[in-house]
Amino acid sequence: MELTGLIPTFGGFAFTIVAFIVALSIIVAIHEYGHYIVGRWSGIKAEVFSIGFGPVLASRVDKHGTRWQIAALPFGGYVKFLGDAGAASDKDEEVMDGLDAEQRRASMHGAPLWARTATVAAGPVFNFILSFVIFAVLLMFRGVAADPVTVDEVRQLPTTVVGGLQSGDVILEIEGQEVPEISEFTTFAREFDAKPTLEYTVERDGQVRVVDGPWLYPIYVAALTPGWAADKAGLQEGDVIFGVGGEEVFDFKELQDIVGESEGAPLTLDVWRNGETLNFTMTPARRDLPLPDGGFETRWLIGLTGGLAFEPAATTPSIGTAMSYGIDQIRFIITSSISGLYHMIAGKISTCNLSGPIGIAETSGQAASQGWFSFIYFIALLSTAVGLINLFPIPVLDGGHLVFYAFEAVTGRPPSDRALKYLMAGGLTIMLSLMLFAVTNDLFCP
Repeated sequence: MELTGLIPTFGGFAFTIVAFIVALSIIVAIHEYGHYIVGRWSGIKAEVFSIGFGPVLASRVDKHGTRWQIAALPFGGYVKFLGDAGAASDKDEEVMDGLDAEQRRASMHGAPLWARTATVAAGPVFNFILSFVIFAVLLMFRGVAADPVTVDEVRQLPTTVVGGLQSGDVILEIEGQEVPEISEFTTFAREFDAKPTLEYTVERDGQVRVVDGPWLYPIYVAALTPGWAADKAGLQEGDVIFGVGGEEVFDFKELQDIVGESEGAPLTLDVWRNGETLNFTMTPARRDLPLPDGGFETRWLIGLTGGLAFEPAATTPSIGTAMSYGIDQIRFIITSSISGLYHMIAGKISTCNLSGPIGIAETSGQAASQGWFSFIYFIALLSTAVGLINLFPIPVLDGGHLVFYAFEAVTGRPPSDRALKYLMAGGLTIMLSLMLFAVTNDLFCP
């Protein structure tokens, strides 16, 4: 193969790595800043704040005596407090023995229990705060559909299903049935029998008109799941699927049924894109999807989300609505993640649902390729996951330290140094084993 043939692959790989480093660096910086700032507020001195590991590329010392640095390996970071032997906050006995009473109070291992607990817990909490802010701001930016149901933009669809709807139309009736409030519109729309065109009664320029319009749920690609079959095959947001295997389709539910019944057989889709007809072949994959009740549903999917035949007019939500949305998103990610781990351990769903660094890096690159909105949303999702993982009660993680502090609060004394060394070694073994398992998934799972 000529070297020039490798350039597109190398470019895609480089883009993926850069996207992964950017996402991870933001999340790690926020996590470690939580440790740092709460530690400082609690009277614990931070000696080093590092983004990355290994050789130091750049650094400076601030007025508080903390060295802020960027290291050569940008796959994590740490805060080293006074008295720490390393990034895992294990005790440096030699340093601790040389501290006076005031200095011991300023160390991680000599500070009061409340200060240590607050400092350790702050990392995951700051990850959740980052996710909360991103989710809320994204909703404010995107907006929510407004009442009454109004056409903001008519989707570009094949001419065979394009009707007379126009931007600015207020939809009063569909097929003679009065349109409800936007909160009930989805349920209302699902009640119609699928057909290529519908009769719309609209208010336009102060006049009521009856016009023909497209089926409410054409197979319009509103969003793609990064890394899934449709995304890998080359579909784009705005594409319209009008055929599967040479057979005409127009209803999104019809496509869902075809994919669900495929049992993983390759599908050839006929796609309309800006007036041009294209063909894509993709293979549905079995996916385990979290349900609202905490369970999981296994389905064959290609990873695309549909949308209405028109973009509804949107309004900026209230701050309260945006905050509620942010909390709900974090709650869903946490509950579905915990439920997923339980179902994997119980053997109820595939362990391939656990992704490692390679899978996460690929997803970060694919999310970034879809645009800034998708990439920032991915950062929020990953930040919640990082915060949750760090709360697991495994030594070397923040959750493990919090367990040690809980033991100290109950017994009045911390675990012995010898016990801590064994526990930390055990925790490191667990984390390395999980990492190896996740990387194996990345390499060998379909």
